[in-house]
Amino acid sequence: MDLYESLAAYVPYNEQESSDRRLMLRYGEIFDDLLTRQNEMAHFTASAWVVNAERTRAVMAYHNLYQSWAWLGGHADGESDLRAVAEREVREESGLERLKPLTDGIFSLEILGVAAHRKHGRHVSAHLHLNVTYLFEADERSPIRPKPDENRAVRWFDNAELLAASSEPEMRVVYQKLLEKTAALGGD
Repeated sequence: MDLYESLAAYVPYNEQESSDRRLMLRYGEIFDDLLTRQNEMAHFTASAWVVNAERTRAVMAYHNLYQSWAWLGGHADGESDLRAVAEREVREESGLERLKPLTDGIFSLEILGVAAHRKHGRHVSAHLHLNVTYLFEADERSPIRPKPDENRAVRWFDNAELLAASSEPEMRVVYQKLLEKTAALGGD
């Protein structure tokens, strides 16, 4: 199933996801370059919500750009298999190698505003990330390590402490939703 078929088939969890899904599908009708950063207004990203087997902890990285603890993920950069992008980003950003997908497809959708910033010495204008999130399980005893050019630390957070770790209020809303959706699945 291609990305847009997956988006069309996805059953939104709440009003935010319903609205964001509608807009992602609409943007796909308008733009043909949403899988690359060449579209400076909006482009697809993939995130991974990585939890332990009991669903009581999640992996977060201290993101250099945002100066906050955040989920793992990155830009599609031309790749239409966003689950593969999410898996690759987990491996690159955390060192976790063994990931078990916990859902057959998309776990969550978010359109995220990105403030203007400097990256690699150049200005990046404010834009939107059309984010598709996937749910994975990893063994919390597996070694983890940061990716210094993107994050300075990686660690497991108990669900109860996770929201307080993020200094981005708009992301706490997303993480709360992910915690709720994960809890609804139950543990192993």
